[in-house]
Amino acid sequence: MEYTANTARYEKMKYNRCGRSGLLLPAMSLGLWHNFGDCALYSNSKNMLLGAFDLGITHFDLANNYGPSAGSAEETFGKVISEELRPYRDELIISTKAGYYMWPGPYGEWGSKKNLVASLDQSLKRMKLDYVDIFYHHRPDPKTPLEETMDALAGIVRSGKALYAGISNYNPEDTGKAAVILKDMGVHCLIHQMNYSMFNRQTEKVLDVLDEQGIGSIAFSPLAQGLLTGKYANGIPSDSRAAGHSVFLTKDSITPEKIEKANRLGQLAAERGQSLTQMALAWVLRRDRVTSVILGASRLEQIKENIDALNRAEFTGEELARIDAILK
Repeated sequence: MEYTANTARYEKMKYNRCGRSGLLLPAMSLGLWHNFGDCALYSNSKNMLLGAFDLGITHFDLANNYGPSAGSAEETFGKVISEELRPYRDELIISTKAGYYMWPGPYGEWGSKKNLVASLDQSLKRMKLDYVDIFYHHRPDPKTPLEETMDALAGIVRSGKALYAGISNYNPEDTGKAAVILKDMGVHCLIHQMNYSMFNRQTEKVLDVLDEQGIGSIAFSPLAQGLLTGKYANGIPSDSRAAGHSVFLTKDSITPEKIEKANRLGQLAAERGQSLTQMALAWVLRRDRVTSVILGASRLEQIKENIDALNRAEFTGEELARIDAILK
């Protein structure tokens, strides 16, 4: 049955301007980091992608190594684009990245021009696209001159294979340097993607640089890998990420202190008429400096619940003070 998008898809989603650019991003974007690779059920992945678009999510965030296995999330997305979403391509913002390990040898990771250009060519083939909207350098490379990495991004934008350039996981100093280098090359750094949540506020210093340079921001892991969902309130469920083989959330990282803080935050969320998940997302979006948050999901119902956070997105000064006190 041919897919037809929901005609009311733009009525409830909020769209924010990305830094000093003409681009608007949905307050909530969908990330394909997990649950969209060749180890996932294709019908469920497709249902989430189409369902997200029906809810007003126009931005889909990928990377060359997303899956698992590496590259397979882009292949899944390419299949959905080809079979269902192709008529809506001009309504979509599609991003991908390169920088982490992807193939063997000296050119399969980091920040050389060779790696970035080759990786994007591979990504475009997997996704069956002529261009992506945003192409990121996924992580800083301490051994490649920043000028070379930014020259690669600028060249990719000029080639038409990407409309905008972005960076991810950069510290404040390198963020500022990268922005200036790109500007001198005639290309604006559109966006910085960073790990930001109630449990990870270290990246807030980057926001000051983004303000100065007119760069937008997008937060990944806004729920701290599930710690801010209430999932671990009574221990580690057997089907949770922490119980598996994740290197990003281990059993050792789920400390009694974090569980206690999450439980107290959950009490406040209940007083606000929200789930902890919804309050945590609203908190990240509480300031205009964060353009969008990247949602991770394993089923469409989670995406719907997350979007409902926008119905109660404001905080009183008292609520913010209570949150700061809990997080100390």
